[in-house]
Amino acid sequence: MLLRFRLNGRPVEVDVPPGRRLLDLLREDLGLTGTKEGCGEGECGACTVLVDGKPRLSCLTAAIQVEGKEVLTIEGLAKDGKLHPLQKAFIETAGVQCGFCTPGFIMAAYALLLVNPKPTRQEVREWLSGNLCRCTGYEQIVEAVLRAAEELSR
Repeated sequence: MLLRFRLNGRPVEVDVPPGRRLLDLLREDLGLTGTKEGCGEGECGACTVLVDGKPRLSCLTAAIQVEGKEVLTIEGLAKDGKLHPLQKAFIETAGVQCGFCTPGFIMAAYALLLVNPKPTRQEVREWLSGNLCRCTGYEQIVEAVLRAAEELSR
């Protein structure tokens, strides 16, 4: 099936077999390996991308579900060689350790800041509760989101 959608602001047209997951399309067919597969069951959030501005678990999303939609991956956040404030904040607060879960956290946090540009600490924790990290203990991740929200609101 010929699939047409926008990926990180650019039009994409790709032939996909039936049953292809969005995660596999992104990583294997389109070479965007920032999106990670953690569990493959929708439990860890490592594969989070945005579809029409809303967080989606790409391991549970059929590729055909993005027909005519806008998909944003971690690769689409940086602009003109400059990291997005969320990406910078994750580095500055040590919210990145092994880095495996980081793209999913950043994309989920980006979705939060789209709907709530000035979240409280508790709102950040609740919003990111579907994303798992085994390294940081979460505090640095929450700090990163709050720091980015502050920078973006200036």
